[in-house]
Amino acid sequence: MTTVTQRVDDLDWQGLHAETDAAGCAQSEQILTAEECGRIADMYEEVERFRSTVDMARHRFGSGQYRYFGYPLPEVVAELRAAFYPKLLPVARDWAAKLRQPSPWPDTLDEWLDMCHDAGQKRATPILLSYRTNDWNALHRDLYGDLVFPLQVVIGLDRPGVDHEGGEFMLVEQRPRAQSRGTVTTLQQGHALIFTTRDRPVRSTRGWSTGPVRHGVSTVRRGTRRTLGLVLHDAE
Repeated sequence: MTTVTQRVDDLDWQGLHAETDAAGCAQSEQILTAEECGRIADMYEEVERFRSTVDMARHRFGSGQYRYFGYPLPEVVAELRAAFYPKLLPVARDWAAKLRQPSPWPDTLDEWLDMCHDAGQKRATPILLSYRTNDWNALHRDLYGDLVFPLQVVIGLDRPGVDHEGGEFMLVEQRPRAQSRGTVTTLQQGHALIFTTRDRPVRSTRGWSTGPVRHGVSTVRRGTRRTLGLVLHDAE
């Protein structure tokens, strides 16, 4: 069987980059098997792997629960994070150029995380999220300090239509001098959804404008929906 890194490398990156440019998000082909998804989802009960647990209702973030992995990350999580970073780096740099913003991201994830840690962002941000019937996640951004990577990834661990109903991924973009635009995606098991972390370039009459973006999850109508989130910067 091919490695996780090879499977990420073999994705249609030209198509994924184009779709991400056009819509702010793009779903890949399957990169994890059902068995691999199950093993990652089962980690949720291994509390010693995590640095913190967040009850969304308590913080008025929605309803449901998520847990942040602590370092050292599980091997598969670390491998996925390292595999996606160089593939998303060209988009990050292109977006920064279009918006005339700094492009601080080095060629490798290790170098980037060293920069985060030197700036005081030392806590791991990969996350396991668990939603059950009637749970949801409010629109938000995953910003944990001054250093931010403009794209991130979420991987579905359960089967929509079988393990759960509802729980679609939502992306809402504030458009310059216009109404907001929403994109809704059904996240498939083992597939990766690439999406905008904070903002992205949107073409306007004046060239390129900044389009602020937030994401969330619609109400789970039935069952269990679990996902792995890969934020590509660390937290203060």
